[in-house]
Amino acid sequence: MSGKIRFAPSPTGYLHEGHLLSALYVWAAAKKWNLKIHLRIEDHDQSRARPAYIAGIREDLAWLGFKYDSESIQSARGQVYEAALQKLKEKSLTT
Repeated sequence: MSGKIRFAPSPTGYLHEGHLLSALYVWAAAKKWNLKIHLRIEDHDQSRARPAYIAGIREDLAWLGFKYDSESIQSARGQVYEAALQKLKEKSLTT
């Protein structure tokens, strides 16, 4: 199997035990099925998301030895979602 799996913490605080449990699952699955790991920062809650928390997530993952192959920040992907929505509209798949 080849493909990608994601770890998607929300930067509304520092990593906690729940994040660690999720990260362990993601990294174990990636190893078992030879998947690439994508870190997806889920910063939809702009009122609570902070750059310091994003930096903290990266630092904590590095300190714990969790390496990932790619990264994205959701708020920076608006154009990707707009393009996908436009395709759906063109096919009359939206209401």
